Amino acid sequence: MSANKHTILDRDLFVQALRHMSEQDLMYLNHMVVERLRLLAQAKSTMQLAQFAQGDRVCFTDNDGQVRNGLIMRLNKKTASVHTDDGHLWKVDPVFLKKSST
Repeated sequence: MSANKHTILDRDLFVQALRHMSEQDLMYLNHMVVERLRLLAQAKSTMQLAQFAQGDRVCFTDNDGQVRNGLIMRLNKKTASVHTDDGHLWKVDPVFLKKSST
C-alpha cells in the first residue's frame, strides 16, 4: 500500500482480528477482497482504454515477439479489437497497445 494513503484500520488490529475469524468469516472476507481487486483492475483497464478510439492506428508485440500494426476496430469492455495489417483480428489488452503513425 502507498505510504501516503491512510488505512481505515490499524494493520496490527486487523491481523489480530484475522486470527480470530472463523472459516466462514475468512471466506466472506476473501470474496470481498477478490471483488475489490476486480473492480480496481476494471477501473485501470477502462482508464487505459480511454487513451484510444475506434480507428486509431496502433502497434503491439504478439506472444512470439513480433510487432503487429493495425487499426482499432472496436473498444470492448477489457480489450481492444485490432485488425492487423496482415488481415488478422486480435483482442489486445490496452496495456500492450501503443499509438502508431505507420
